[in-house]
Amino acid sequence: MAFTSRYIRCADLELHLTDWGRAERGTVIAWHGLARTGRDMDELAAHLSQRGWRVVCPDTVGRGLSQWSARPDEQYCLRFYARLARELIDGLGLSSVHWVGTSMGGAIGTLCAGGLAEPTLKNRILSLVLNDNAPELAQSAIERIRAYAGQPPAFDTVTELEAFFRQVYKPYGWLSDAQWRRLTETSTRRLPDGRVTPHYDPAMVRQFIVHPDDYRIWEHYDAITAPVLLLRGADSDLVLPETVTRMQQRGPGAAGRLQAIEVPGCGHAPALNVPQHLDWVTDFIEGVSPR
Repeated sequence: MAFTSRYIRCADLELHLTDWGRAERGTVIAWHGLARTGRDMDELAAHLSQRGWRVVCPDTVGRGLSQWSARPDEQYCLRFYARLARELIDGLGLSSVHWVGTSMGGAIGTLCAGGLAEPTLKNRILSLVLNDNAPELAQSAIERIRAYAGQPPAFDTVTELEAFFRQVYKPYGWLSDAQWRRLTETSTRRLPDGRVTPHYDPAMVRQFIVHPDDYRIWEHYDAITAPVLLLRGADSDLVLPETVTRMQQRGPGAAGRLQAIEVPGCGHAPALNVPQHLDWVTDFIEGVSPR
């Protein structure tokens, strides 16, 4: 798997991204979940790049190798992340993109595709894949995520940290031992006392305190005119079946532009690392006619 590691300034912050392939068929933005990094998208990016797609996988501010915010209450929120996305797309000179977003990455994509937050992106998002994300999320699951993400543990060894990740991210579904090891090694930072802890800025969970309704984004979803693919983990506690039903009844769902697939063997959120997951995403993107 070959990619280029790049850094770009967006909204006066340095963003890290991995850049895969050539844009023979177009470009895909693959955006990770709340407490994750762009390296979660390695399998998807490798698969699509082999088929002629360029795939750009950013680390959100406060995650991975991207800069941490000095103003977390202002900048760790969906509207700011959408601004980052717009500046990233503009900075890379991309006229249009397909968007694949896991969890938070899907919410950012919803704001971008809806055009209410970033009007210049509305007609530039050709398609949107929501990987276990919806315009409304179960509050009990949000509290669960806050509990583990807001107080990241520290361990003496990377092996112990990997065991923690295997437990917390078990709902991702099957990962090989090598994939668990990569997930761990790309999600680790060392503390001043020598222990290791997850990579991200713990202040990013203040999003749920300062912006408590940040993930209630029905108005953005309703404004989407691009085709949408929803992948819902069959055991997801974040995207409830009744929410999927509402999605089918309004916005792109009511217009016949929503395809929903339930992913067996996964909760929140499918890892997009096995052939069936990759085929669903690929077939959807490649079946979209240019607008």
